[in-house]
Amino acid sequence: MRITYYGHSCFLIETEGKKVLFDPFITPNELAREIDINNIQADYILLSHGHQDHMADVEAIYKNTKATLVANFEIVSWFANKGIENNHPMNTGGKKEFDFGSVKMVNAIHSSSLPDGSYAGSAAGFVVQTKEKTFYYAGDTALTLDMQLIAEEYKIDLAFMPIGDNFTMNIHDALKAADFVKTNTIIGMHYDTFPYIRLDHKEVKNVAANAGKELKLMEIGETFTL
Repeated sequence: MRITYYGHSCFLIETEGKKVLFDPFITPNELAREIDINNIQADYILLSHGHQDHMADVEAIYKNTKATLVANFEIVSWFANKGIENNHPMNTGGKKEFDFGSVKMVNAIHSSSLPDGSYAGSAAGFVVQTKEKTFYYAGDTALTLDMQLIAEEYKIDLAFMPIGDNFTMNIHDALKAADFVKTNTIIGMHYDTFPYIRLDHKEVKNVAANAGKELKLMEIGETFTL
C-alpha cells in the first residue's frame, strides 16, 4: 500500500491496483501550491463531509479521471446535479464491497454543509479493509465512544486522524481515539492549513511518543509505502 499526502486531509491510497483519493482540498491550500491536480490520477474519490476544505477539487479531478465519487446520499446528489454521474451513495453504518476492498461509513461528530449552504447530511469517517491493510480514515470529528465499536469489528493497522484542535480533535483526543480503535499508528491530518490549527510538530510528536504511539506527520507531496 502506497500513501501520498496532498495537504490538509487529502490522501491518495494506492492498493490492489486502484487509487483511492480522500477529501481533495488542494488548489485553495497555499501550503499545497506545488501540487498540480492535473497530475493526480484516481479511480475513486471518497468524501467525509460537505465542507469546502474537503471537496474543493472534486469537480476538476473528476473531469480528468472520471473517478467514482463515494459519499453520503446528500453529497452525491448535489454533485450529480453538477454532472458527476459516476457515483456511489452511502450512509452511516453502511458497507460496500468495491474492487479494491470494502468501505464502511462510520460515525463522525462534526457539522456539515455544502458550499451553497444546503444540507450535506451527516459527517462521516471510513473504515477501509483491503488485502494489504485495514485503516480508519476518521474525517473531521470529535472524540466519540462510537470509535470503540470499530475495534470490535476490525483489526485496524493505522488511522488517519485530525489533530489540529479547534475544529476537530487535538492530539490528546486523537491518542484516546487510537486506543479506542486499538492501533498504535496515527497519520495526522487537518493541521497547519489555517492559523486556527497550526501545530508545534515537535511537541505533538513527543506527546504521541510518550503515549507509546507512532505519529507520522507527512510532508505535502510525500509518498511512502507500508
